[in-house]
Amino acid sequence: MTETMRAIEISQPGGPEVLQLCSRPVPVPAVDQVVIKVAYAGVNRPDALQRAGSYAPPLGASDLPGLEAAGEVVAVGSGVSGVAVGDQVCALLPGGGYAEYVATPAAHCLPVPDGLDLKQAACLPETFFTVWSNVFQRGGLRAGERFLVHGGSSGIGTTAIQLAHAFGARVFATAGTDAKCQACLDLGAERAVNYRDGDFVDVLRVEGGADVILDMVGGDYIPRNIKALADDGRLVQIAFLSGPKVAVNFAHVMMQRLTITGSTLRPQSDLAKASIAAELKRLVWPLLETGKVAPVMDQCFDFEQASAAHARMESSAHIGKIVLQVAG
Repeated sequence: MTETMRAIEISQPGGPEVLQLCSRPVPVPAVDQVVIKVAYAGVNRPDALQRAGSYAPPLGASDLPGLEAAGEVVAVGSGVSGVAVGDQVCALLPGGGYAEYVATPAAHCLPVPDGLDLKQAACLPETFFTVWSNVFQRGGLRAGERFLVHGGSSGIGTTAIQLAHAFGARVFATAGTDAKCQACLDLGAERAVNYRDGDFVDVLRVEGGADVILDMVGGDYIPRNIKALADDGRLVQIAFLSGPKVAVNFAHVMMQRLTITGSTLRPQSDLAKASIAAELKRLVWPLLETGKVAPVMDQCFDFEQASAAHARMESSAHIGKIVLQVAG
C-alpha cells in the first residue's frame, strides 16, 4: 500500500457539488479491524444527509462519506480471526467508503456471495443490515404476515420486498411511478400502490391491515401508517424524508395494541452490528448464493463522479442501488 490515497471528502455542508476529490493518509487497522482496498462503494441516503450537514459521523468514525464497500482485504489488525489478507469481502463501514482504502471491524465483513461480483456485493451491506435488523429482528416479521414497505423501488425497498417474500410474508409496497410499482411486483410484491393516485391505507385495510410496516417517509405517513396496521401490528421507522414531527392519535395505538419502534444503524455498537452480520451470513447469504434474492442495481458512477451519483439518488429517479467504481 502507498502512504496516501484518493478520497472524496465533503468540503463544506451543501449540495452534491461540495463532494471533492482529495488526498488522505491510508488508514491503519486498529485492534479487531481490517483494511480493505475498495473496488466499489455503495451510495446511500445517509451519505447525502451527512453531506448536507444533518448527519454527523459517530465519535471516532471517518469524516469521509461511505457506509458500505466491497474489495480485497490488504491488512489486518491484532485480534482478527476469520478474515485474512487476500479475502474478497463486502463490509458495513462506520464511514470512509468513498476512498481507495477503508478500515472497518473485521466482524462487519461478509464474504462476497458465490455468483456475485464485487460491484453487486457493494450493494449489500447497508441495505441488508438495515432491513434484517428492522424488519425481522425489531419488527418480528413472520411467514404469512402482511408486510408493507414504503419507497419500494429504493435500495432499502427492493431488499425488503425480496427478503420478506423469501421468508414467506405477503408483501405490499408503495412507489411514485407505474414503472417503479412494476419493479416492486417483479421482485415479489403482490400489490404495489402508486402513492400519486392511490391510498395505501385503503388497500391494506381491505386486506385486514399490515402486520409490519417499514417506513422511511415519516411526516403525514405516520398517522396513516397507524390506520393501516392490523391489531398487534408493528410500525418500524428508519428515516424521515418528510419530517419527524406530526400529531398522532394514540388511542388507536392503545385500542389495537400497536407497537411503534425504529432505529438507526450507524450509531449502534460494533457488537450489535457483528450480531447482525452473523445472522445475515447464516440466514440470508444462502439466499443470495442460490439466486432467490439479488441486489437490484440502478447505476454505477466513476469515482470522480460522486457528485453526479448523489444528484441521481436525490432525484429519486433510481430503482435499486447506486455505486461508485473506486478501483479501475
